[in-house]
Amino acid sequence: MAQAAPSDSDTKAGAYNLLINCGGFKRGEKLLILHEDPALGWYDQAAPLAVAETASELGLVAHLVQVGAPSQPLDPVVSAQIAESDKIVYFARIGDEDRFGDAAPGKTSVMSYIRSAAMLASAYGRLEHQAMLSLKQAVNDVLARASRIDIECPLGTQVTGSPITNPNGAVDVSMRRFPMGVPAPVSAERFSGRVALAGYLTPSGNRAYAPAWLALEKTIYAEIENGRILDFSGDAETVASVRNHYHHVSSLFGIDAGAVHSWHAGIHPGVKYDMAVADDPDRWSNTIFTSPGYLHFHTCGAYAPGEICWMLANPGVCVDGVALWSQGQLRPELHDETRSCLEAFPALKQLFDLA
Repeated sequence: MAQAAPSDSDTKAGAYNLLINCGGFKRGEKLLILHEDPALGWYDQAAPLAVAETASELGLVAHLVQVGAPSQPLDPVVSAQIAESDKIVYFARIGDEDRFGDAAPGKTSVMSYIRSAAMLASAYGRLEHQAMLSLKQAVNDVLARASRIDIECPLGTQVTGSPITNPNGAVDVSMRRFPMGVPAPVSAERFSGRVALAGYLTPSGNRAYAPAWLALEKTIYAEIENGRILDFSGDAETVASVRNHYHHVSSLFGIDAGAVHSWHAGIHPGVKYDMAVADDPDRWSNTIFTSPGYLHFHTCGAYAPGEICWMLANPGVCVDGVALWSQGQLRPELHDETRSCLEAFPALKQLFDLA
């Protein structure tokens, strides 16, 4: 889809937001920018080039290195370049792998979900990073104080549960993400009910496997109890395909196929996805997960983030009877913690008003 060329000032503003507001990078530091081959269809080359140019203008020593698709183990040449750098920015899926671990101990790493220069220059890239950090913390606080959380979607999802103050393994990622777009995962250990599965089952981005996604011919339902899959119900052929997919992925990595580890929904009102979902459902889910229009469960693996995602469109999430998400819209004005973010960051409020 043709897009108007982003302005230089907006592109630089997005790059500054990534480098300074998110990364906290400083003059003289050696910055490695790992950018994925544009031929793979996930990232353009213009965005990392723009960030490298702005980094140089800010006095950083920027070095661009092109990488391929995710693979295990990591290319030893790339590993050596990471070791020699002070800071790392990933415009590449390899940065998303094992993101709950510590891929580069002692170094500040930023994983970019900006796919193009147009996204970098958009409100998604330019909205002050601190505004999103504050909103994330506020949403975390609202969810953590809940006695009861109800999750629903228009296709029939009905799940109820409560958060765990010290969840077993429901930790946040170790690297910085740009843009910030989700709260910390909520442990599913105390959640039970029915989840509607439609469209595609997609990978979490944690480990590469093939086929990366499964198209669902018809909507089916997953029955879960206290973070465990009890069964799938609905169209027999679709259920059989889903069971086979879970068997394949769980056998590949020797993991727990029945685990529903955690869930969270997107909080960034500026994200847009203009490509056809069917062209690459993996790319779609890995990009749109920061949108309030989607909630996803981490499944297949008793660890964050699991290996198979359930993507719920237009979710509703009620906290003690008060909506936090409603029909795919985040409702920050309804809770004291999140409303204070709108008051502190006018640009954030403006973006929600336009959503």
